[in-house]
Amino acid sequence: GNTSVAIMRCKSKKDLALAMRGDTKVQDEELANLAWALAHPVRVRIVRILLEREACICGEIVDEIPLAQSTVSQHLKILKESGIVQGEIDGPKVCYCVARPALQRLKKLIADL
Repeated sequence: GNTSVAIMRCKSKKDLALAMRGDTKVQDEELANLAWALAHPVRVRIVRILLEREACICGEIVDEIPLAQSTVSQHLKILKESGIVQGEIDGPKVCYCVARPALQRLKKLIADL
């Protein structure tokens, strides 16, 4: 018998440019930024540690991750810049917690893919 095969063609650059305009482009950039912030196992672990706590954590993150404090600080900086983690100065320490609205936004952006 005859079998019909649907041929899907790749979108042209013009089609892709049209698809990237407006809100979609902004959402794509936002998703890429948030996803990149979580694109390292240490940063995922930090977020998990913070989510397990009810209150913000002051300095205890380094105790739970077997890395140098400077390395953990660099990962926290990336998470803060993305908006996934918030940090507040409390005396000599910085207290960190997850910015739940940013996490919810990431979930929505992924769901809308």
